[in-house]
Amino acid sequence: MEIFSSYNLIIEISVVIILSFIFNGIAKRTNIPAVLMLIILGIILQYVIKAFNADSIDFFPMLEVLGIVGLIMIVLEAALELKLKSDKLMPILKSMAIALIGLVASTFIAAVILKALIDGMTMQSAWLYATPLSILSSAIIIPSVSSLNEAKKEFHVYESTFSDILGIMLFYFLTGRLNPAEDSGVGGFFLNLILTIVISLVASYAIILIFQKIKSQVKLFLLIAVLLLLYGLGKKMHLSSLIIILIFGLVIANMKLFFQGSLRQYLDFEKAKSIYHELHVITAETAFVVRTLFFVIFGVTIVLSSLLSLKVTLISILILISIYAIRYGLLRLFMGKDIFPQLFIAPRGLITVLLFYAIPAEATIEGFEPGILLFVIIGTSLVMTGGMIRDKKMNLQQGLGTTPVTDTIEETEYFINNATDLSELDGDASAGEHDIK
Repeated sequence: MEIFSSYNLIIEISVVIILSFIFNGIAKRTNIPAVLMLIILGIILQYVIKAFNADSIDFFPMLEVLGIVGLIMIVLEAALELKLKSDKLMPILKSMAIALIGLVASTFIAAVILKALIDGMTMQSAWLYATPLSILSSAIIIPSVSSLNEAKKEFHVYESTFSDILGIMLFYFLTGRLNPAEDSGVGGFFLNLILTIVISLVASYAIILIFQKIKSQVKLFLLIAVLLLLYGLGKKMHLSSLIIILIFGLVIANMKLFFQGSLRQYLDFEKAKSIYHELHVITAETAFVVRTLFFVIFGVTIVLSSLLSLKVTLISILILISIYAIRYGLLRLFMGKDIFPQLFIAPRGLITVLLFYAIPAEATIEGFEPGILLFVIIGTSLVMTGGMIRDKKMNLQQGLGTTPVTDTIEETEYFINNATDLSELDGDASAGEHDIK
């Protein structure tokens, strides 16, 4: 057990985080998701641990906690990026429609496949197992789409965030129906949702107004602790806790929209804006560390032998085909012909693993092989990798063919020569900067 002594553990975690940073750099150059490299690292560590005869450790409690904290950080990170403007309404509604319809349709088809091919699988259990397999992974998507143009990047941020939240709500709605005594039905579910939104808004306003008055320099982790507390209490009260995190992120990222009229006098915008920027940095850093540790530990717990089953391969391939067939139809319907590389960006990841381990014991089916989970996660990540590489090559070819460097230089010189003075240039630059913000 020497491998997990205090100092060794510090060294091991530090090396893993350094390697994750390197993997991110490789991912940007090659479009291979860093998550895949982290899982492979975890698999390698699995054999290292076995070589030291230390494979009796139960990693699941650690995996569960990391998954929950990672999920909160990822959703908060995504919410802080979302700007609610009138010109963003249609992209947001389209993204939500694609996420919702895609989630329900993919879950239904996957449930049919699982029920037909796995012995002892009821339709109710099949829906529970199919839901995690149908949720997009914002943990993989958001870091991977930074090179896309602004419209496509925003679409993926919106879609993956909505898929996370709607998928988790669907999963816990289905688990609630397992116990007739606790099942409040569809009406109770929507009442719960409305109550969660009201509590979230009240809590968000209160947090911002209180924290803008705190003068201490160490208030950001206090803020994160409050959010984690609200999430945990919400879970205990059977609320849709992730919505609390999402709405707080939306409120602090769009303060001018939410603090209007008489509310504006209570907001110190400069102080609240400072909290927003600092929170943005610390959330991104925390999400990176938690995501790194989660996927490495997941790799350590993987049973590779389950991938060798012919049945696992058949079920997984059928689910993969259904995922991209449904996605193709939805993107063509809502987005038209410009659906690349969006069609290929549909990876499964952190939430898929987290919800799979959250399936209640009464719904567990012994015939379900965890290899299906791993196969779908790896398969969707590889498809995304291929799609992103293809898109990058096409953009390079188009850029080389249509935007000569000499033309760009001539246009720049023309603009500078025709500017009346430096103040005009400064004015244009500051206006552009304002638009970007």
